[in-house]
Amino acid sequence: MTVARAIEVEGHVIDSGTLQRCMTTIMDLGGDFDVEQFDVGRHKHAESYCRMLVMADDEETLHEILHELHQTGAHVPNPRDARLEPAPADQVVPQGFYSTTNHPTQVRHDDEWLDVERIEMDCAVVVDPDADGGPRAYTKVLNAIEAGDLVVADEFGVRVDPPDRPRGGSGPFGFMQGGVSSERPSESLIEDVADVIREAKADGGTVLAVTGPALLHSGAGPEFARLVREGYVDALSTGNGFAVHDIERNIYGTSLGLNVETLESPRKGHKHHIYAISEVIRAGGIEAAIEDGVVDSGVMYDCVQQDVDYVLAGSIRDDGPLPDTITDAVEAQNAIRDQAHEADVVIMLSTLLHSVAVGNCLPSTTPVICVDIDPSTVTQLLDRGSSQAVGMVTDVGTFVPTLADKLIDQDDE
Repeated sequence: MTVARAIEVEGHVIDSGTLQRCMTTIMDLGGDFDVEQFDVGRHKHAESYCRMLVMADDEETLHEILHELHQTGAHVPNPRDARLEPAPADQVVPQGFYSTTNHPTQVRHDDEWLDVERIEMDCAVVVDPDADGGPRAYTKVLNAIEAGDLVVADEFGVRVDPPDRPRGGSGPFGFMQGGVSSERPSESLIEDVADVIREAKADGGTVLAVTGPALLHSGAGPEFARLVREGYVDALSTGNGFAVHDIERNIYGTSLGLNVETLESPRKGHKHHIYAISEVIRAGGIEAAIEDGVVDSGVMYDCVQQDVDYVLAGSIRDDGPLPDTITDAVEAQNAIRDQAHEADVVIMLSTLLHSVAVGNCLPSTTPVICVDIDPSTVTQLLDRGSSQAVGMVTDVGTFVPTLADKLIDQDDE
């Protein structure tokens, strides 16, 4: 006995590959399909529409196919309202609950579609039917679920809308359809990145930088600090190590005990980062150390001077840590989440762990630029689902100064 269900896909489904992915998914999972209607957009701004009947040998196989198609943006015609079930206890969700993607999502409630607020991957969706101003739907991580929260219990009545690939390569975001690149000319790509940041700032947007200590060890710290000073970085997400080595360089002129300018290792240089931590703790924190004159330059100095929001997320590897470092993992994750949801552009510079942490919190519509000398780092980040992303396999020590020159020097001309 064959079971069947109709689905619809619409948008730029041909050039974005959505239609091909749907057909491949159906066949790979043992199903079949019959295209009932296909209206092709006849110019580059026109959307296409396809309705197909999905068939399988049994309900279980059909449900599995529909689940996968749902992730790609396929919709079931005439959907019912989403099924809501109360959370039975704090941090406990109903079995089979809907787990989000990072794509724009809507939930059907009382025959109306509600946009899901603060969308990110791997969350539950909670509906508040009695919210001020009308019903609302929003994401919650599992550790934030409270007993009685009305949780979306399955994927029916949920609509996912993966963003289309940029068309025509025009505009400041057009180049971001290129994926990972180690061969395209870095100079032109950095110019494109500068245009993205410049456009975001012109529109009043927020630029979030995600950085690792390698940026400092490469010698690019002063140029990154210049970007902070000139207003091109609005928020910084990093770890204890980045702040420690930035302050170490300011106080002792070294990074990891090595003089970045001369590449010499001074006597007791291997202790400089511990000494730097001690001085900041003695002062009572980074801002206090700046007020006391202990720290008078560097990235952290300029962040404080320019009132740039920074999050230092701790780890079990940290020395010290600095008083400003958030050592509670859940608290750090929530702080990163707030930064991610406020960001209009994210630039990730040579840090896999912090980039993954921020990437997990980002909606797929936020433009992301990931720069790392290791191709696997860039690939892993971009494989997490952002369609508005570009990866550059290049030395961050070259990238940051070039970006600063293009943003600051060209804007001053």
